[in-house]
Amino acid sequence: MTTIRTTCDLCGDVELTTSDIRLELAPSATTGHYRFECPFCCGTQRRPANNRVVSILLATGVEYEIIDPRAPISEEEINAFAFALDNEDWFSQIT
Repeated sequence: MTTIRTTCDLCGDVELTTSDIRLELAPSATTGHYRFECPFCCGTQRRPANNRVVSILLATGVEYEIIDPRAPISEEEINAFAFALDNEDWFSQIT
């Protein structure tokens, strides 16, 4: 199993597997961001990914999605956001 080392803002160095990381790529771009949930504090982290990082993450089998920043927000995304606000700890999930 492949282990990927990265950093959490609160906990420092963490080791993750490919299933712990999601890669976000823009259409026709070779850079993006990767996100993960820290295994220690459970905080969601989002980091920039340059060409090299994108290549390594894709080669190790990290799942990715194409994010188009020009796309309008869908009704499904609005409903998911409204549902998330009903959670008592919604604020801690975005900080």
